[in-house]
Amino acid sequence: MTDEHQGNARVIGLDEAASFWQPVPANGFIRNILNSRMVNAGTNFSIGTQTVAAQCFIREHTHAHNDEVIHMLEGKGIARLDGVEYPIEKGSTVFIGRNRKHHFINRSDEPFTFLWLMMPGGLDDFFEQIGRPRSIGEPEPAPFPRPDNVAEIEARTVFGWADASYNQS
Repeated sequence: MTDEHQGNARVIGLDEAASFWQPVPANGFIRNILNSRMVNAGTNFSIGTQTVAAQCFIREHTHAHNDEVIHMLEGKGIARLDGVEYPIEKGSTVFIGRNRKHHFINRSDEPFTFLWLMMPGGLDDFFEQIGRPRSIGEPEPAPFPRPDNVAEIEARTVFGWADASYNQS
């Protein structure tokens, strides 16, 4: 018997998620694990992981229309929220509401990895558009610049304001 109100169910394996190398200043890579379009979900979301290379960072930015949850899976770093630094490590969870300035810093000699959830979704679209396709097990590329049109990509995806310091090649 089928319930007409029953939603989809899906399991995504490690090698099934699209993955992309990321440009400076974060370097590292992301995995776009799932989004609402993939499963015809009733709630708009996207979820994935991001690995930030040692001594690298995610630029300060805001999301004008999105809430974000970050959950640290490996390593340690700093979450800077509205200018205040908070240490984060494996097991730490951060909620970032709309229009809050935030940025993540890895001051260690090891990468860190977190799970991100964006509601509504769209962060996965941004990562795909600025990154380079990645296959599991391939060697990390040399650091590469952000696309020349990164500000345009940010504006049409999930960003409100973003530090433009790293927009130039």
